[in-house]
Amino acid sequence: MPQINPYKIAIPQEKVDRLKQKLALVDFPTELEGAEWEYGTPLAEMKRLTEHWHKSFDWKTAEAKLNELAHFSTDISVDNFETLNIHFVHQKSEVKGAIPLLFAHGWPGSFYEVVKILPELVQGSNDFPAFHVVAPSLPSFGFSEGTKKKGFTIRQHSEVCHKLMLALGYDQYVTQGGDIGWSVTRGLAYLYPESCKATHTNFPLPTAPTFKQHPVLYLEHQQSTLSEMEERGATRTKWFLDDGFGYNVEQSTKPQTIGYSMTDSPVGLLAWILEKLHDWTDSYPWTDDEILTWISIYAFSTAGPAASQRIYYYMKHDKDKFGEKLSEYIPDVKLGVSKFPEEIVQRPKLWNRTLGPLVFESEYTTGGHFAAWERPDAIVQDLRTMFGKEGGAYGVVKGKTGFE
Repeated sequence: MPQINPYKIAIPQEKVDRLKQKLALVDFPTELEGAEWEYGTPLAEMKRLTEHWHKSFDWKTAEAKLNELAHFSTDISVDNFETLNIHFVHQKSEVKGAIPLLFAHGWPGSFYEVVKILPELVQGSNDFPAFHVVAPSLPSFGFSEGTKKKGFTIRQHSEVCHKLMLALGYDQYVTQGGDIGWSVTRGLAYLYPESCKATHTNFPLPTAPTFKQHPVLYLEHQQSTLSEMEERGATRTKWFLDDGFGYNVEQSTKPQTIGYSMTDSPVGLLAWILEKLHDWTDSYPWTDDEILTWISIYAFSTAGPAASQRIYYYMKHDKDKFGEKLSEYIPDVKLGVSKFPEEIVQRPKLWNRTLGPLVFESEYTTGGHFAAWERPDAIVQDLRTMFGKEGGAYGVVKGKTGFE
């Protein structure tokens, strides 16, 4: 059994000083009149945030706040790859029957996204279940080590997360995830259905039902029309694929090239990610310190900010097409879906039933891609409902119902 070690975020002061020096030496590009967000991150916003990062933002204060969480690390041996030191947050509930829950982040997110939902999820009562929450930094993200070998796909990320849960003594568990976290949670369900008993996502990526695989759903789909929310979702998806997908093309084809800018220039890193924090949310009122803590986790990440982008290349060039399996019907793992109007890719609600036994669905009128950050209330409520006494996933983990 791997040894579990306490972990403390402690970025050396020389790294902080070097980042500040780079911020002081920035050369900004020009900008067209009236460009605003249409051409990317606006110049005025970049100048303001760069100055705040350089002169006012205190990483050590942010670091101390992050260290209030229960951080740990452990070594995970990955089949046909090396052993990686994996960082994770592990907050146990005081409720004896709490449900083990793995929270899987995506890009450009991190373990930081769990901060708002974690305090609520570990609480329990007679009315709603409690959870033991595990939020890892995925390999090559945050404070986890990154692989030095090619081909580290979603299959390997899922393997790492599964082995982490086993190392913590959780032979059965449930999951929550969006973005790449959706893929990881689906990978866990596909590879380890004996352990991953249910998954909840805010970023479902089903495919259209076919007559061969889902004849009843196919016929139902042919006779159905899109709801108003689904029509809006289709418009949102078209915008994303037409005007918001450039980052994906670059990261899935030549991640090393953009990696130099991400690693050497904190301003370049800020601009690259800030665009997504703006465009992918539902007018969320980001504070400057929220943004800069988010970006600093990338800037100070163990493997460096370029490493996390390579997962897009591996997903696109995966020779065994593991990603295609993630949209198949997984019969033994219960599924819950929450839908938010400003999510970047949205499929018709009916399609979700092609993914597995769907036991929970919800739709909201506000919220976007970073649901756990934008709408923590909704994610907490949906998990409590899905796994509560009247929920479709009640009692899926043997001996762990979420109640005393």
